[in-house]
Amino acid sequence: MDPALLASRIEKHKTKDLVIISVGPEAIIKGSVDIGPTHEPENLEKLRNYLKDIPKNREIVIYCGCCPFVKCPNIRPAFALLMEMGFKNAKLLNLPKNIKTDWLDKNYPAND
Repeated sequence: MDPALLASRIEKHKTKDLVIISVGPEAIIKGSVDIGPTHEPENLEKLRNYLKDIPKNREIVIYCGCCPFVKCPNIRPAFALLMEMGFKNAKLLNLPKNIKTDWLDKNYPAND
């Protein structure tokens, strides 16, 4: 998912049916849930527990932003878990460089 699209949805309060999950060091995006870095097995299990009662057709966006997207150690295990659990509408937030450059520097909505 493009960051501008997610930012627009947050700003327009169109996130009622959307779950935003941080699988990196902290939940920076407004309204996101902090799971922690999912390259760590205990956080991957935390993600599994968080997702267990969420409907499989719910739109879910995961992000990290700790480093360039292509090198991220957290996105792949988290997305693989979503697929394994049968989520049909899971998306990755496209942060090519990092959360600072691709979200914060653009003044997109952030948690306090």
